[in-house]
Amino acid sequence: MGDVLAHESELLGLVKEYLDFAEFEDTLKTFSKECKMKGKPLSQTASGSLRDSKSLIVQKDLVAAFDNGDQKVFFDLWEEHVPSSIRDHDSLAQKLEFYLHIHFAIYLLKHSIGRPDKEDLDERISYFKTYLETKGAALSQTTEFLPFYALPFVPNPMVHPSFKELFQDSWTPELKLKLEKFLALIFKASNTPKLLTLYKENGQSNKDVSQQLHQQLVEAERRSMTYLKRYNKIQADYHNLIGVTAELVDSLEATVSGKMITPEYLQSVCVRLFSDQMRQSLAHSVDFTRPGTASTMLRASLAPGKLKEVPLLPSLDYEKLKKDLILGSDRLKAFLLQALRWRLTTSHPGEQRETVLEAYIGNDLLDCHSHSQRSVLQLLHSRSEVVRQYMARLINAFASLAEGRLYLAQNTKVLRMLEERLKEEDEDIVTRENVLGALQKFSLRRPLQTAMIRDGLIFWLIDILKDPDCLSDYTLEYSVALLMNLCLRSAGKNMCAKVAGLVLKVLSDLLGHENHEIQPYVNGALYSILSIPSIREEARAMGMEDILRCFIKEGNAEMVRQIEFIIKQLNSEELLDGVLESDDDEDED
Repeated sequence: MGDVLAHESELLGLVKEYLDFAEFEDTLKTFSKECKMKGKPLSQTASGSLRDSKSLIVQKDLVAAFDNGDQKVFFDLWEEHVPSSIRDHDSLAQKLEFYLHIHFAIYLLKHSIGRPDKEDLDERISYFKTYLETKGAALSQTTEFLPFYALPFVPNPMVHPSFKELFQDSWTPELKLKLEKFLALIFKASNTPKLLTLYKENGQSNKDVSQQLHQQLVEAERRSMTYLKRYNKIQADYHNLIGVTAELVDSLEATVSGKMITPEYLQSVCVRLFSDQMRQSLAHSVDFTRPGTASTMLRASLAPGKLKEVPLLPSLDYEKLKKDLILGSDRLKAFLLQALRWRLTTSHPGEQRETVLEAYIGNDLLDCHSHSQRSVLQLLHSRSEVVRQYMARLINAFASLAEGRLYLAQNTKVLRMLEERLKEEDEDIVTRENVLGALQKFSLRRPLQTAMIRDGLIFWLIDILKDPDCLSDYTLEYSVALLMNLCLRSAGKNMCAKVAGLVLKVLSDLLGHENHEIQPYVNGALYSILSIPSIREEARAMGMEDILRCFIKEGNAEMVRQIEFIIKQLNSEELLDGVLESDDDEDED
């Protein structure tokens, strides 16, 4: 009881401070009145009014520096008074800081009468460029900010269509309002009462200890599994050695009786003593009839070798993972999708990667076998650009592996959703690239080829390839590769025959494109569709042979050889024989 009385005044002061912070006005009045009636002293905590007045001064100074375009003063105050934990980890703060850097970079362009001072403007642009290359680089993968990375390199941003909104009258006042709201929120949070601080620190401490213990448990389980595998291997080798020893004792006893040991028997014994990797080569390359050969090989096998241990990845709680992917926040979903993709793509090729993929498929990570309306696959249609992008990246990673393609191909809704996303996605280039990459890999499987052709994907590809200079290299290469794969099928060729003139014009234009990576795919598509008589007639009418011969003069030996085959196909008079092409073969990958 004595301890309580000794600290009673301070404890009551903490309660009073918290009630004041949380704006429990009536409760605070009642509490203060009752303390006074009972003669309980209230200690004076750090003056809230003093802190408030300092906060107001800093806020006013920051807003004044914003209005005056005083870049140095602003960011000095910003770094001094906005906690680094918020600046470095809060997405709202990072986005606001990015736009603030843009504000100061273009300040002279918006507020100077006449031409701005070139030296001052260059200094501001240089400061912004340095920010983009350092701290601002973290947002380079965000579609919202991607165009602004070109700002330092544009001679006159005021007339560039990508930066039109920056020079509208409403842009600066809107940014200022966001800044004021952010500062009010931050400085209110910095006046956190001591009672709340004590609670959070204690809770964080327990959480840290829990996480540390969990990590130690995971590491112990990993080591346990490694040692268990080693033990099982040693035990198997021991049993094998006992068996071989028993056979050799029998053989020695047989030689005492005058029986000969054949080289074939000796070879079979020695092969059993070596590791699996060496058995195949030893059986054919070593002459065991030569004296000393077997013993030399056995002694050499005991020489210590450098074993590259592939670490075992800890297992995951897939039920919780899928629940968080469906019900979690967009930020959590994005992090989980990224981690799952990295777990697959950074795993060691071979057993470790196969184990990761088998676990994903075994637990139906993407809900390909689910009939629920809310599934992980629905993330492809998320409102969040980042979630859509990371989901597309994960599917593309799955599609890069044969077993992953087989898993995704079992449900036609996966293909339909990808096709929808491909045609609808116009906000995020990276999402569309990954969807396109997945579809191109899907086109290695016949049933999926058939479905894509039936869905009219060839027409969509031809449409975007009409203007290849507007496409990224990735989009261009995968679009042409996908088109070629679909054109290898008779159904795909017949689709092309419906718009033969357009298809031939697009492909002939692509022959001269500066991206030489697409040439084999363009040539393959041309050669394939020219097996259709109606397309050959259209090609002859537009002078395709003359166009092709122009490229013979410029191309390398391989390019020339391919074009000569195309010309030969163009001049062929053969009728299409559908019987020769089997579109009903087994599903090949």
